[in-house]
Amino acid sequence: MVPAVSGLEQEFPGKVNTRNVDATTPEGVKAARDLGFKSHGLVVRADDGRVLMKQADHTVDMAKIRKMIHASLRA
Repeated sequence: MVPAVSGLEQEFPGKVNTRNVDATTPEGVKAARDLGFKSHGLVVRADDGRVLMKQADHTVDMAKIRKMIHASLRA
């Protein structure tokens, strides 16, 4: 897992869980395709599984991810 992503659990202790899905497995390929990714990306989901934010492939901006997490924790 990318250190910046796995670091979110330490940055938001008890509030964020991270999980890495192998985008080369059949399940991973389907998940990426269903999310509109060409090959991979980052998804932020609510506890109920709703997609709150997604960034595809090499466009992931961790500053935007952190901002969205901060906003959702205040809500």
